[in-house]
Amino acid sequence: MTLAFEINCHFEDGTGCGFPGPTLYSFLFKPMFGDADGLYFNKTMLLALLGSVIIVAFFWAAFRKPKVVPGKLQMVAEAGYDFVRRGIVYETLGKKEGEKYVPFMVATFFFVWMMNLWSIVPLAQFPVTAVIAYPAGLALVIYVMWMSVTFKRHGFVGGFKNITGYDKTLGPVLPMVMVIEFFSNVLVRPFTHAVRLFANMFAGHTLLLLFTIASWYLLNGIGIAYAGVSFVMVIVMTAFELFIQAVQAYVFVLLACSFLQGALAEHH
Repeated sequence: MTLAFEINCHFEDGTGCGFPGPTLYSFLFKPMFGDADGLYFNKTMLLALLGSVIIVAFFWAAFRKPKVVPGKLQMVAEAGYDFVRRGIVYETLGKKEGEKYVPFMVATFFFVWMMNLWSIVPLAQFPVTAVIAYPAGLALVIYVMWMSVTFKRHGFVGGFKNITGYDKTLGPVLPMVMVIEFFSNVLVRPFTHAVRLFANMFAGHTLLLLFTIASWYLLNGIGIAYAGVSFVMVIVMTAFELFIQAVQAYVFVLLACSFLQGALAEHH
């Protein structure tokens, strides 16, 4: 195969020369086993499974023998747990209402973060959350929890008023507000909750692909000078992705808590 740094080599053109540019197929993986038209197991499923095992193993190792004076691993685990508990759940829901949701929110935060982190892990190099099914599945779980808490706390009539923003002081505009709030809460919120995470990870992975491919492709004559700049951008984008991955996990859980806050709020 001709190498990319040879003078006449360009993007993949069917001759085996160059590196193929990123497309939507960069986000699709062939089944590792199983039938593509039925049940199968692919790379993203493997990464999701491995990520779950890593998270469980980390917290089990950190807390299986907890000490009053924590060791390094326990200290890191406690810091992460406490960050979600105090920095997100307590700040949004309060200690009294939020305590029961802390385990779920901690698990969600670290799961999302781990799924994002696969983007920069050698050999994996793909964020699981860049496949819409995973953010959509998580958003659906939170949506079901949100609606369940709403109607359990307020009853059917009170729950309906809660999700439609019923407020009799609005007068003649009340019907319009109720319709807007209903569609916003029932359809728009869960959709944007999933898409926000998916779109950020999708875009970040695409940018990393573009700069990585450019670094390789530009190793062509005078393009070598530009290849260095592109490689620097790969490093910069990787560092930026590290930040975005944590932020997206934080935002995803913060929004989940804000939904529950609205469900638990007393209707006036």
